Amino acid sequence: MIMRLHRVTLLASLVLFAATLSPPVVAATELSIPPIQYHQRTLPNGLQVLSVEDHASPNVAVQMWYHVGSKNDPQGRSGFAHLFEHLMFKSTRHMHAEQFDRLTEDVGGANNASTGDDVTNYFEIVPSNHLRTLLWAEAERLSSLNVDEKNFKSERAVVEEEYRQSVLAQPYGKLFNAIDPHSYAVHPYQRPTIGSIPDLEAASLQNVIAFHDTFYRPDNATLIVAGDFDPQQLDAWVDAYFGWIPKPATPIPQVTAKEPVRRKDMRYTVTGETAPLPAVAMTWLIPPASDSADRIPLQVAAALLSKGDSSRLYQSLVYRHQVAQDIGADADARVGPGLFTVYAILASGHQPAEAEKLLSEEIIWLATQPIPDAELDKVKTQLLTSELKQRQTAQGIAFALGQASLIDGNVEHVNGDLLALQQVSAKDVHRVLQKYVTGAKKVTIDYLPQAKAAPATATGAAK
Repeated sequence: MIMRLHRVTLLASLVLFAATLSPPVVAATELSIPPIQYHQRTLPNGLQVLSVEDHASPNVAVQMWYHVGSKNDPQGRSGFAHLFEHLMFKSTRHMHAEQFDRLTEDVGGANNASTGDDVTNYFEIVPSNHLRTLLWAEAERLSSLNVDEKNFKSERAVVEEEYRQSVLAQPYGKLFNAIDPHSYAVHPYQRPTIGSIPDLEAASLQNVIAFHDTFYRPDNATLIVAGDFDPQQLDAWVDAYFGWIPKPATPIPQVTAKEPVRRKDMRYTVTGETAPLPAVAMTWLIPPASDSADRIPLQVAAALLSKGDSSRLYQSLVYRHQVAQDIGADADARVGPGLFTVYAILASGHQPAEAEKLLSEEIIWLATQPIPDAELDKVKTQLLTSELKQRQTAQGIAFALGQASLIDGNVEHVNGDLLALQQVSAKDVHRVLQKYVTGAKKVTIDYLPQAKAAPATATGAAK
């Protein structure tokens, strides 16, 4: 014990001596970022079109964002939006199945798609002289998709195998897949995007046809084009290929569920057959992404906690106390109520309660104690650099436009959020953590290897 005190005293003396030799830390200056110059218009049938002309490279990104995600899955049919994402790559009236690969990969480009809680997006990057073909193809699968029994069953089998690989086979897949179901009481966000095998097996071809008719329509879609193109020519092609598609007379169903304020802490136990070690996760409800005044400081708070080996959770749980081998924090903002999540995957010989205590201590410390300017500036610079790096490509610019328009609620966020990020203060971080995390009720999930676990339980503890 005496030796430890001597070492601490010596270290403090060296730090003070170094401070006398080092120049003072200068606060980061605000970076002037040229705004993305986007063009926005809406066709008579309701299709929103966003475009950014950029001749930095002879490529063009084409993206179709549909305003439908797993929150819109039919009751008892979780995973339906994700299933339909796969079906959109099957045949149409004038295209063979998987022809998108031929139209993109065979000319040196690429294509893919993803399904989230609120949106489903389809994205391609091709040499710019293939823009016209891609616009025709996107309009073709919007208006003339072949939904038949063969395509339905083959893609359902593919999605079920994805579930087995990404959830059941992954050591901590069941933990992350359990976060949404246990974190929401009534909102359809409680349905995991990937779904479940029983729900997928219960789906029918008629369900698929009804889903397409309900949500895949021009007034529920946003077309984004970024890169090397002529604006007048783009408008003409968009009008020709998309303008004729009729707008259905029926209204688009909207999610109206209101997630209630949590009145008590909740704890769940989840078991994993493939998990070698325990883990723990905690979640708190946060406001919709449109609330940028709180969303951006929450994202900074999550980065302070978990971004890199110098982050607070890594230094505490992995380095100093050595109770965890991996940690994470995320401010997952959505169109509706989002989640602030922290987790720890434990090191050998440690239990969830140890990690939960340290996670809570670090969050409370961040929410209440002074945050060094250098630490805050470093994290904001990391986040800003990551965003600017994404925007170096046409595909990245298109993704930024889609995120701002469909998730964050206003396309102008694509420019305004970068300025807001630079202006986040320690006071802002304290405010949002005290409002949504330390001052609110949490859900805790203990994840245990099945051989060591007690039977799954759910308990509420009033606080």
